[in-house]
Amino acid sequence: MLIQDYPPQEPPTETLLFLHGRLMVLAEGIEGEEHRHGDDPSQSLIVYPAPEPGGPVLIFMHGGGWTNGYKEEMAFLAPVLNAAGFTLVSNSYRLAPRHVFPANADDAAEAVARTWRLAERYGYDRDAIFIGGHSAGGHLAGLLAVTSDWQAARGLPGDVIKGCLPISGTFDFTPGCGLSMRPRFLGPEGRFNEVKASPLFRLGETAPPFLIAHGTEDFPHLMVQAKKFAMVLRARGLAAETVEVPDATHGTVLLMAAETDKPWLPAATHWMRAVLGRRA
Repeated sequence: MLIQDYPPQEPPTETLLFLHGRLMVLAEGIEGEEHRHGDDPSQSLIVYPAPEPGGPVLIFMHGGGWTNGYKEEMAFLAPVLNAAGFTLVSNSYRLAPRHVFPANADDAAEAVARTWRLAERYGYDRDAIFIGGHSAGGHLAGLLAVTSDWQAARGLPGDVIKGCLPISGTFDFTPGCGLSMRPRFLGPEGRFNEVKASPLFRLGETAPPFLIAHGTEDFPHLMVQAKKFAMVLRARGLAAETVEVPDATHGTVLLMAAETDKPWLPAATHWMRAVLGRRA
C-alpha cells in the first residue's frame, strides 16, 4: 500500500519524521504480500515469507505514539529474519485521535487471527507464532500476550502466541507510570482505560515467555517500566528475559534490530528457537 493511501495521521514530531524516513529508506525494494482484514486501510498486514516452509512467524508492529506509523516501515526486518528462517508479518492498526482504545488492540488481534489462517497459503508453522513491536507496537504486543479475552471469539487457540518480544514498550499507563502526558489513544477519562490498556494490570495466571528489550539511552520511564514488568512476570513464575542494547536511544534501538552485530537480532532468533525447543 502507498503511504498516501492511508487515512491522514497527526503531524509527526521531528524525531518521528526522521525515524520514518530512515525506516522507509531501509525498506526500499523489500516486497511482501498485503492482506486486509477490515474496511479501514490501516486494518491490514504484509507477509514477508521465509524462503523455506515450516518455520516460525514473527508478527511485528510499528510504533509512533499510537497516532502515527505504517506497517511498511517494518519491512527492513524481513531480510535478516527470512535468512534466519522466520516469516515476518507487519501489521498496521487504527490510530488516535480518530480511533481510541480498544480499536488498536482489536486490530492487532485480528492481524494475529489472519496470520494464523494464512499459514496454509505461505507454509509457515501456525503453531509457532510470536508477536513483538517497537514502542506503541511493543505495548500492543505485550497486551495481547497477557490477555485471554480475544482468542476464542476469533477461533484461535488460547496459546496462539508462543512468545512476546516488545522493544521499548509501555506496560503501565496508570498515575505515576512516568509518562509526561496521558496518551490520546486512551480516550476520555473515566473509562479506566489506563488500567485496561496496561499489560502490567492485565496479567493472568498464564502468559507466554517474554523477551523485553530497550536501549540504554532510551526514555527513562520506559527503561524503568521494562525492568518492573520483567520483575513482576518472574515473581508470578512466568518466563521473562531482558535485552539492553548499549548506546541505543528510543529510535536507534529499532534501527539496530536488523544488525547482526547488535544484541537484539541474535538474541531474539536464538530465544524464539529455544522457546520452541528447536536448534539455535
